[in-house]
Amino acid sequence: MQIQLLYVSRAVGPQTSTVTASILTTAHAYNPRHGIGGVLCQGQGLYLQLLEGERSEVSRLFARIVVDARHTDVALLHLQEVERRRFTAWSMAHVELRADDPMILMQHPEFDPYSAPGAMAMRLVDELCAAGHRIPLPGA
Repeated sequence: MQIQLLYVSRAVGPQTSTVTASILTTAHAYNPRHGIGGVLCQGQGLYLQLLEGERSEVSRLFARIVVDARHTDVALLHLQEVERRRFTAWSMAHVELRADDPMILMQHPEFDPYSAPGAMAMRLVDELCAAGHRIPLPGA
C-alpha cells in the first residue's frame, strides 16, 4: 500500500547549506533503496517534508526522522493512502523558502504549519513545486 506522509519540524540550529546537504545526501542514499520519494521544503527555521512510498518503509523512515538530532518539534500533518505517487521522479527534491519568497510575503502570510489543516499543508507543497521552487539535485 502506497502512502503520503507530510510532517513539519523545527531546525535545531541554523539551516546552513552544510546541514541541508547532509540531509539530502542521506535521503539520496537511503530513499531509492527503500522505494521512497518526496520533497523537502525548508526555510525560516522549518522543515516541511512529504514522503511517499510503501507504508512500512515510510513509517520506518519517519521513525528515524523523529529521533534525528537535526530536527525538533516533529509533528505529523497529513497521512493518506494513495493509488499513485506524485514524486516518483525524485528520491528527494528540495524547495528552499527564502524570507522574500512570495509564498511567505503575499500568498500565505498566515500559514502556520503546526496549526494548519493537513490538506492546506499538502496544497502548499503542491504550490511550491508548481511555482518552480523545486531544486532537483543530481541523482534525485
